[in-house]
Amino acid sequence: MTDKPFLSKLRHAQERRQSWLCVGLDPVLEQMPEIVRQAKDPLAAFGRGIVEATANLACAYKPNLAFWLAHGTAGLSALQAVLEAVPRDVPVILDGKFGDIGHTAAQYAHFAFDVLRADAVTVNPYLGLDGVRPFLEREDRGAFILARTSNPTAPQVQDRTTGGRPLYEDVARMVQEWDATHPGACGLVVGATYPEELARLRAVVPDLPFLIPGLGAQGGDVEAAARYGPTASGIGPIVNVSRAVLYASSGSDFAAAARAAAQRWVEMLQAMPATTPAAPQDQALTQLALHLFDAGCVQFGTFTLKSGLTSPIYIDLRLLASHPSLLQEVARSMAALARDLTFDRIAAVPYAGLPIGTALALELDRPLIYPRREVKEHGTRRPIEGTFAPGETVLLVDDLITRGDSKLEAIGPLQEAGLVVRDVLVLIDREQGGAEDLARHGVRLHAVLPLTRMLSILRDAGRISEEKYREVVEYLAQTRG
Repeated sequence: MTDKPFLSKLRHAQERRQSWLCVGLDPVLEQMPEIVRQAKDPLAAFGRGIVEATANLACAYKPNLAFWLAHGTAGLSALQAVLEAVPRDVPVILDGKFGDIGHTAAQYAHFAFDVLRADAVTVNPYLGLDGVRPFLEREDRGAFILARTSNPTAPQVQDRTTGGRPLYEDVARMVQEWDATHPGACGLVVGATYPEELARLRAVVPDLPFLIPGLGAQGGDVEAAARYGPTASGIGPIVNVSRAVLYASSGSDFAAAARAAAQRWVEMLQAMPATTPAAPQDQALTQLALHLFDAGCVQFGTFTLKSGLTSPIYIDLRLLASHPSLLQEVARSMAALARDLTFDRIAAVPYAGLPIGTALALELDRPLIYPRREVKEHGTRRPIEGTFAPGETVLLVDDLITRGDSKLEAIGPLQEAGLVVRDVLVLIDREQGGAEDLARHGVRLHAVLPLTRMLSILRDAGRISEEKYREVVEYLAQTRG
């Protein structure tokens, strides 16, 4: 997919400089060197000195509007002078955290984009789309929406749950929709001071660029920023550092010291391990795993399974019937595997497999049958519901597999009726011997999500701890059939 113009400019700046560093331009007069404070226009002198010293190191500049407005019209004039020194191939993100009703937001957008000629802005989403739309109507500009900010009290509001998910995650999903429906580019502000939430948001929205504050003076997690910052298409995070670069020296060598500090940050980020951009199908599986967890379909504790095994994890896919959009997502993921198989009909295993089988039948436009668990003593007394002809091939569909017993039990009456079963399709394979059990009877297993894969997704997204991940993986290894 082709980048939107703002993202193209950002990508090129990052590639040209081999840098994810964004220098925050937050001038505080009292912290400037004495030689700068004596200048006729100290704000402009300081800002231009920083920009000129770091111009071939920074992939972006982020002036915080409040620091310039504190000096009134003189501050705005100084800001304009500083922005003129920024190389034209380097994007400027005006950090105003704008957010107001539509016609007021339109004036802020005019100020940011037409007066200051910024490439992007930061925006507060609290007023909804009305307050954000004016910043997204320009094809060549961008907006970074506040999702998980870096300040200490952010959880008071941003961690509040809505529909079982934290508010910051709902904001991310909403911004993803805005990005798909507006010409301007959308991104998220995600603080490095909350590494687990950073990982979670990257898993939820793999394609949105992140502006990551909170490093340097705030002590954010550099490794998390590098690991979870890149998008699936390879655009790096915009890692903002302000005070640690601006005030690297209080002497006349402030610009040279700022350059040296910026160079250290660039090298530090280059040395950090980054995640490999996920392929589209990997992104879909990641989101599916997270949606299943958020819907309560994946639970951790101590459970007794139908097989008699005791397990630290329980998969309850009967809940899918109460989540139609998630059930449809499951059907689509299973349909992607089923299209490569040869079969005449789908046979769903009662009871958890029936909603999934029905959804899959609708997705593929294939007829559905199902073997009854108990044959009625009245009516037709059919052991298999639905129409079929002996000799047809059926794809057996169920929610998950632990061992192969229950699937072989369902296959029995189908074979007795003259049907051929070569393949079993499940959403989740608990990887405890089911595939091997079926193979011994000449049946192949196909699973959308191996359980270990799901666990690694949940761990990487911060849903479960490393300790819980290892506990369940070790259990699976010990109980494998």
